[in-house]
Amino acid sequence: MDRLRYYVVEGSALPEVFLRVCDAKQYLQAGKAKTASEAAEMAGISRSAFYKYKDAVKPYYEMATERMMTFHCMLKDEPGVLSGVLGLFARNGANILTINQSIPINGQAAVTISAETAQMKVKLEAFLAKAMQIKGVLWFEPLAGE
Repeated sequence: MDRLRYYVVEGSALPEVFLRVCDAKQYLQAGKAKTASEAAEMAGISRSAFYKYKDAVKPYYEMATERMMTFHCMLKDEPGVLSGVLGLFARNGANILTINQSIPINGQAAVTISAETAQMKVKLEAFLAKAMQIKGVLWFEPLAGE
């Protein structure tokens, strides 16, 4: 039986052409390229490769437009760090559903946050970049979406 299957795969395990298709799509979206041919050329792939894979290959953050996302982060155990992260969610229109923080070990604590993200004002990639700019955030990544 033929059915669609989806996989989350680390980028380094993908064939180079898939990554370049994502680059080409980004060039188009950002306005750096006006046509698919121009975007494909900028990404170093053929136009036919772009068209072959453009609808099938997407960065994870493009798929993360679901109503709920779970994020995992590692924070320094310092006053105000978690508050800064939670403020980022509020400023960007995400509604926090759950927070789970481990006991800090060696000055760091793992935190898992689930939030409603349908009303977020920024794309996930921009949100993740903003999170990494918060003082005391060691890493911040999406785990899952529904």
